Amino acid sequence: MRVMVVMVGVVQATAFYGVNLKHKNKEHRNAYATVYMGTPRDYEFYVATRVLIRSLNRLQVDADLIVIASLDAPLRWLRALEEEDGAKVLRVENVNNPYKGQQRFKLTLNKLYAWRLVDYDGVVMLDADNLFLHKTDELFQCGQFCAVFINPGIFHTGLFVLQPSLEVFKDMIHQLETGKANPDGADQGFTDGHYRLPMGYQMDASYYYLKLGWRVPCGPNSVITFPGAPWLKPWHENRRQTLGYAAEMPIVMIPSVIFLGIITMTRLARPSISKLCYRNTDKSSSLMQTGLKFIAIWSIIAAYIVPFAIIPRTIHPLVGWTLYFLGSVTLSSVAINSFMLPVVPILVPLIGALGSLLVMACPWYPYGVTRALAVFGYAFCYALIAWGSMVKVTARLQVSLEKRTNFPKIG
Repeated sequence: MRVMVVMVGVVQATAFYGVNLKHKNKEHRNAYATVYMGTPRDYEFYVATRVLIRSLNRLQVDADLIVIASLDAPLRWLRALEEEDGAKVLRVENVNNPYKGQQRFKLTLNKLYAWRLVDYDGVVMLDADNLFLHKTDELFQCGQFCAVFINPGIFHTGLFVLQPSLEVFKDMIHQLETGKANPDGADQGFTDGHYRLPMGYQMDASYYYLKLGWRVPCGPNSVITFPGAPWLKPWHENRRQTLGYAAEMPIVMIPSVIFLGIITMTRLARPSISKLCYRNTDKSSSLMQTGLKFIAIWSIIAAYIVPFAIIPRTIHPLVGWTLYFLGSVTLSSVAINSFMLPVVPILVPLIGALGSLLVMACPWYPYGVTRALAVFGYAFCYALIAWGSMVKVTARLQVSLEKRTNFPKIG
């Protein structure tokens, strides 16, 4: 009786840990593997698995083709996979899914058996709904584990690469038995939690600020990353208290003095700049109109690009934006005084940029979605104003070019 109990225990343990996943007909060092489960959608998975296997066969991949099949999968279909498609079928007991409420992907934890394929150096684990268009044997150059992220919070287990390991497999089974947290109750959430640090250790600032309440296993936010531009990173308060900004003040003062000098000179020289004489309209004057229009438009565009390019990226944001606005006003004044253009329409982009900063920085939004909607609403309203300003500037420029006061005296 004692012997019988021991034998039953051994059989159950062997069934749970994947029977013997060492296949006697191994032909290659690596393998592509997929899972075939006995479910109400048996025939659908059967067809999908055969299409997947045949797409790999057609590409003549340098790897064995493995189907990890549940014991309750129909035998006649498994024989077809072996005899007609050239796959190697390994039958296993379904891994017990301890996560209640998961029905659709309840059996996908059978993918964990891929770590039992220790005869192979590398395994590409696949969902049956993959279809290969090109040979991808380079995937076997991956290390212990590789996967593709389909969103910022979790990677996709429809295709991942692994190095088989009994130690890893046993550790995963132990985690299942001890009730490791799993956000989706399936293979994707479980595998992601095994190989990836919680998102709270590298929370992207945009998601942190939006507070969208996405479902990812992130826990308390410990580290926030700011992968954007340096002047958007919130380290300036700490820098002010530690390093300071004394080393960069000369870099700030020099452009400021230059910008103020340009504003003064442009204002004083305006009568001379705008002193023009009449010329008869002919072919040469038409070309001159086109050239002057081109220069005027690009001078306005440059007024908003040049300051952005020359301002140091590491100065305090308040100083940086102030310097940017000063530089844009300075260069815009050159175009305004040279071509007799209206002031307010020319400065509409600057006013729009200032408004967008105020809208984004408003502290009274209850949620990040509200903030995003406010920004989009502001952008929509501003677009109408910007279009009207552009039309007004273009019309005024055309009128100025057609007047006698718009042609420089030559000769």
